[in-house]
Amino acid sequence: MASVTVRGSALCILALLNFAFVFITGADFIRFVSFRAIYHNITGDTTLCQDSIPWSVALRDSSVLSSLCVDLGLLVLFTAQHSVLAWPPVKQACQSVLGALNRSAYCCTTALALQVLMRFWQPVTGAPCLWSVRHAPWSIWFPLLCFTLHFVCWAIICSILMIFDYAELLGIKQVYYDCLGLGDPLLLKSAQVQRLFSHLRHPVCLELGVILWLLPALSLDRLLLAGSLSTYLALAHSLDKQDLAYMSSRLIRRLQLCTQPHGGSGTGDHVNHNHKHK
Repeated sequence: MASVTVRGSALCILALLNFAFVFITGADFIRFVSFRAIYHNITGDTTLCQDSIPWSVALRDSSVLSSLCVDLGLLVLFTAQHSVLAWPPVKQACQSVLGALNRSAYCCTTALALQVLMRFWQPVTGAPCLWSVRHAPWSIWFPLLCFTLHFVCWAIICSILMIFDYAELLGIKQVYYDCLGLGDPLLLKSAQVQRLFSHLRHPVCLELGVILWLLPALSLDRLLLAGSLSTYLALAHSLDKQDLAYMSSRLIRRLQLCTQPHGGSGTGDHVNHNHKHK
């Protein structure tokens, strides 16, 4: 019994550490992909692009090409990790080895791949921007508009996560259920949820697309980042009408629960009881 308790405590600690790492990586990713790119334009930083250099010269510059090669390699690393570990044969092999920690380990390695991408990303500053808003008054107002829309998109992404079981999504509930001997929590969910989770875990294609492309200035490395992730999202996106209807009903239900006054659930249960009695 003591060994089971120690094992369960160790698994819970590992799952919570993974959750903290994923949370920190998520905050870093928001800064990397969204606010850092807007901050360059708000502060008037002119080192983001070199508009005076012709494209014919920039595309032959060894520093530009080497930076693009490094960035492309980082994107390949991230997409390979995210795809290979989700491949059913690999997923089953990891499940047999890691057990309840499988989902948590997948999220942790994804966060690690993102950290490597962000830490070693090479900005391309020796080439022109594909577009750049630098003339007043749009040089002030357009970055603020981008900031607002990015904030709204991240808020929508967070609201979408409300529909999902976030603890199960990050692998914490799997560990908790395993310690209590309850089995896989996904098997206890409805058939609609299991169908949705079998082919889709993060339906944020449109919002992330807006975040990737809507910027005051689009540099060459940002074009590579936005184009690669948008293509990957488009190929991996498989949301259908049945999934959309289920998610819409779940979101409406969650919003009703959040806006329900104190004691409202008891009143509703009382009404339902009377209705069934009649």
